[in-house]
Amino acid sequence: MRRKYLFVIALVICLVTAFIYILTYFSSKAAALAGANQQNTFYQHKTIPVLLKNEILSALKYYPELKDTPIDFVFDPNTSKSIMLSQPVVGSFFRGQKNRTYVVKINPLFVMVHKTMPIQDVPKDVLIGWIGHELGHVIDYHNRSNWQMVGFGIQYISSDKYLIQAERRADTYAVEHGMGDYIIKTKNYILHNHDLPPEYIARIKRLYLSPQQILNLINELKKPITDN
Repeated sequence: MRRKYLFVIALVICLVTAFIYILTYFSSKAAALAGANQQNTFYQHKTIPVLLKNEILSALKYYPELKDTPIDFVFDPNTSKSIMLSQPVVGSFFRGQKNRTYVVKINPLFVMVHKTMPIQDVPKDVLIGWIGHELGHVIDYHNRSNWQMVGFGIQYISSDKYLIQAERRADTYAVEHGMGDYIIKTKNYILHNHDLPPEYIARIKRLYLSPQQILNLINELKKPITDN
């Protein structure tokens, strides 16, 4: 009996720890504290930094189903190992799946080995592809219930295999929405940029679809559907 109680206590502790970790991982600063404000709003239910207004709006046009979805695009240097990072806002979980708010964090600086440039100086088409990939993540999140999102978060941070699947799924969503050419330009810009840290390029190669895989997917989607 005592072992049973100890097991239950240990299980509760593990669940609470996992919940706190997920809560922290998916947390977000308020948009006003991360480089955005009401004066930067140009699209329905969106908060968009002025410096990337055109690129963000260009990418959003490929995702008409997100027109009414609240998304805050914010400048935030805390993007882990990424240039951009998409997350659901935990506080919005209580409003239900259809009313969730999402945040796309954008590092304001593109840091390379020998130089650093403001993110807005990255070529326009490359930024559009980058943002399109993040919106692919938002589509993925949007299709999941709250409990599915909790499971997603646990696997995303604990399983390298699941992380690869999630990143490649976001690429696939972007290609299916007509952004294949932009995604290829983004990949090539990263993979052929000799001033980026080798470990960053290796991470991109390992986690994401390659330009050739994206091209194959584009061609596959172009094939006419025939009845058997």
